Amino acid sequence: MRTAEQVRYLILAAQREGNRHLMALLSEIDLTPAQSEALRIIAGHGPLALKELGDMLVCDSGTSPSRIVDRLVAAGLVSRVAGEHDRRQVRLTVTAEGEDRAARVRGIEDQLYDSIDSALSADDTQAFLRILRILTGGSPARAALDKRLAAEEPPTRSHPA
Repeated sequence: MRTAEQVRYLILAAQREGNRHLMALLSEIDLTPAQSEALRIIAGHGPLALKELGDMLVCDSGTSPSRIVDRLVAAGLVSRVAGEHDRRQVRLTVTAEGEDRAARVRGIEDQLYDSIDSALSADDTQAFLRILRILTGGSPARAALDKRLAAEEPPTRSHPA
């Protein structure tokens, strides 16, 4: 097997394993990974138009952003608010229950990130990030992540040495 093929399959295996673990944890709060990602984006960057949300989603769930939002609205976690000046311009905001659920998602994500942090040294993490940035450069998922990163404050947690 070529080295590049091993890289491809190891990235896929790591993604699947991480998603499997995340799905198990999120099932306890009745959310899918795609729903939790959308909820966290709206909670952290909202109010947002549906297109703005779609531009920041990295998940590849096969589900459109509008269907994800429909489920979050039906669950009472997100509301659609008509624009102040143009009622056709709908903005997505989290409800009080959505804020609570987003906080629970943050806790679940922190568990996952802590396990990743404990498996890698700071140098390994930086090397891995450089490689992944090269491999994803120019992709729609990378562009979505870059939009989210540009809108966020610098991380408050540093990787343990």
